[in-house]
Amino acid sequence: MKLGEKIRYLREVEGTLRGLDRELSQQELARLVARELGKPISQSYLSQIESGARPHLTNSTRMLLARFFKVHPGYLVDDPEGFQNELISDLGALEDKLDLWLVSGAERFGRDGELHRALLTVARHADSRMCLVLLGSILENPGLAERLMEVLRPAAGSPLGPAPKSKSRRR
Repeated sequence: MKLGEKIRYLREVEGTLRGLDRELSQQELARLVARELGKPISQSYLSQIESGARPHLTNSTRMLLARFFKVHPGYLVDDPEGFQNELISDLGALEDKLDLWLVSGAERFGRDGELHRALLTVARHADSRMCLVLLGSILENPGLAERLMEVLRPAAGSPLGPAPKSKSRRR
């Protein structure tokens, strides 16, 4: 993936994570970087990067964008020929990858509002891995998910609809 594609992708993910249901514009990104990190970056510079007119970032810009998007600075370069982004070993990068996967899944299930919101909620949580491990533990305990839904379910007629039917387990 080229640097410009990565920046566009990160703007899309950031917009979704901020609840906009769309990508951040380049202008919004420039304003947020200045406001949240106290250092300016221009919309025209972002446009040059994304269009490929400027194929490399300065080190200071790379560090600034990496801090804003919470990615490793090494991510903000063109991938070498044949690079496989599935081969990530750093735990923090794996957590970021999990969050991106959850956001991507939320987009795929955009028509199912409840599932879409649930996936985004997990992605926004400070420890999304722990949330999924917790869900696995809940599902390993027969009947616990159903009992929790009964306790957490809003009043009748809610968007959650009827209780999910339990799948019988043969033993």
